[in-house]
Amino acid sequence: MLSRVDRIQLAVPDRAAAAKGWTTLLGAEPAGEDTVQSLGAKRTSLRLGTGWIELVEPDGAGVVADALAKRGAHLFSAGVACPDLDGLLKVLNDKGVHPALEHGQAFLDPGQTDIAGLRMVISPDEDLAPVGDVDFLYEVTLLIDKAEDVTEQMAKLFNVGTDAFVPISSDHYGYTGVLTLFEAGKLGRFEIITPNKPNNTMGRFFARCGPSYYMSFTESGRLPEIEQRAIALGAGFTTVPPAADRGDAAIDTVFLHPGSLGGMMLGISRRTQAWSWSGSPERVEPAK
Repeated sequence: MLSRVDRIQLAVPDRAAAAKGWTTLLGAEPAGEDTVQSLGAKRTSLRLGTGWIELVEPDGAGVVADALAKRGAHLFSAGVACPDLDGLLKVLNDKGVHPALEHGQAFLDPGQTDIAGLRMVISPDEDLAPVGDVDFLYEVTLLIDKAEDVTEQMAKLFNVGTDAFVPISSDHYGYTGVLTLFEAGKLGRFEIITPNKPNNTMGRFFARCGPSYYMSFTESGRLPEIEQRAIALGAGFTTVPPAADRGDAAIDTVFLHPGSLGGMMLGISRRTQAWSWSGSPERVEPAK
C-alpha cells in the first residue's frame, strides 16, 4: 500500500538557514509554509525532484522541540506516498494504530508503529514534475537492532508484500539488513539495517543516537554539476570514487554532509546505479 518515498522531514532550529543548502546546492524551490499542530512545529516545504523536503521548527513545546533538544538538527521523519490513503488508514485503524491527521497527511510516531525510530508522514501519491538537480528520492535509512525482525514488523503493519525485498550488507560501511522495496522494479524503499562495526562512522552514530534515521538517498543525472557547486560553495561532501582515484571514470555517488543540508546526510547516486545493490545489477546503465 506504500508506493514510494516522497519526502523527508528535518527537525531544525532555523528553517530559513536550513533551506539555503537545499536551494543553492540542489535547486530546491520554496513551496509553502504552515503549522503542524501534532508536532508543535512550523513547517517550510520545498519541492525537490518529484517530492518534497519539509523543514520543521519548534512552535513552542512539543515533539520537534524535544527532538531538537536531544539531538540538534537531524533527519526527523521519513515521508512515504500512498495511492489509497483512506484504505491504508483503515488498515492501520483495524490494527489499533491511529495516526494524527493534518493537512491531508497522516503522522505516525514510534510509539504507534511499535518500531523504535520509525517516525513517518504518509501522504496521498501525486504525479509531480521533477524540480532542481535531483530526479527523485528513493530511500531512507533506519538504523535498528535486529533489522530482519523489524522488517517483518513493518511489512505486517503496512500490508507490504515481501517478495521484492532485497537483503543488503556492507563490510566497508559495516552493516547488514534489508531493503524493503515497496514494488518490484522500482527503487522506493526503507533501508533497515543493523550496524556491526562500532568504531566506524555509522557505528558511532548508532551508539550515540540509538535506533534512528541515518540518511536518505536520491538519484540524479547531474552529479558533476552538484560536485562543482559544492566545491564553489565550500560545502562538505564526499564522492565515490574519490576525485583523486577517479581519472576519467564517472562519479557514481555524491554524499552531501549534514552541515551542508541543515543537519542530515544525503546520498545522490547516478541514474540506475542503485540497482547494483538493489537486486537487479543488470539494470545499471553504463556511465556516459
